[in-house]
Amino acid sequence: MKIGLCLLTLNEFDGCKHDIPKIKFNKFDEIFAVDGGSNDGTVEYLEQNNIKVYKQEKAGYNQAYIESFKHCHTDALIFFHPKGSINPEEALKFRKYFENGYELIIASRMLNKSVNEEDKKIIKYRKWFVLGLSRIASILWRKKVKRIKDVLHGFRGITKNAFYKIDPLPCGLSLDIEMVIRGYKKNIKMIEFPVEENNRVAGDTHFKAIPTGKKLLKYMWFELFRKEKKINVFQ
Repeated sequence: MKIGLCLLTLNEFDGCKHDIPKIKFNKFDEIFAVDGGSNDGTVEYLEQNNIKVYKQEKAGYNQAYIESFKHCHTDALIFFHPKGSINPEEALKFRKYFENGYELIIASRMLNKSVNEEDKKIIKYRKWFVLGLSRIASILWRKKVKRIKDVLHGFRGITKNAFYKIDPLPCGLSLDIEMVIRGYKKNIKMIEFPVEENNRVAGDTHFKAIPTGKKLLKYMWFELFRKEKKINVFQ
């Protein structure tokens, strides 16, 4: 099985400098980046390290995933956000799950053996919100497969066939949770494994809590009444 590694970037120069040297290039059949419009030297740094960079044709988080699959030449892609918060060597764990037949694999910050960046805080806004979304999605859509707890972590892998099967929405920022919800609906074989998350090495998150949360809840409301009509985002 051929497995690629795709870096999703937007002004992550410091994160790239921290993470790229730790990537085991010879363990992947393909490595490339999809960049959302960096102007801080991220693209130049990646190219200096022999990583092909595709600049997004259309802005948006969902579009970054979609364009990634337009460029990939492998059976599956692992998505990694180089911001210095997760050890890139964790990406090596995905292969065994793919080869055991799993179609969607998530590096989880929410399992018993996981470490979440908010674990040392008394009030864990982001962690509790993710677990809340996970519970709602499980109640509304899960049938046979095991519940996925970390529905929003972008460090994940998915087969090309499964990505086409979920029929992703062409815009918005819902695709992380969308993969899980659509995976429940389509009976895609999913699993998550624990990882250790630290604070990002520099910069702020691109997804502010309140506006992002509102958009995700809006997406879930849409999915509740979504009609199964194929949206071909790959034309």
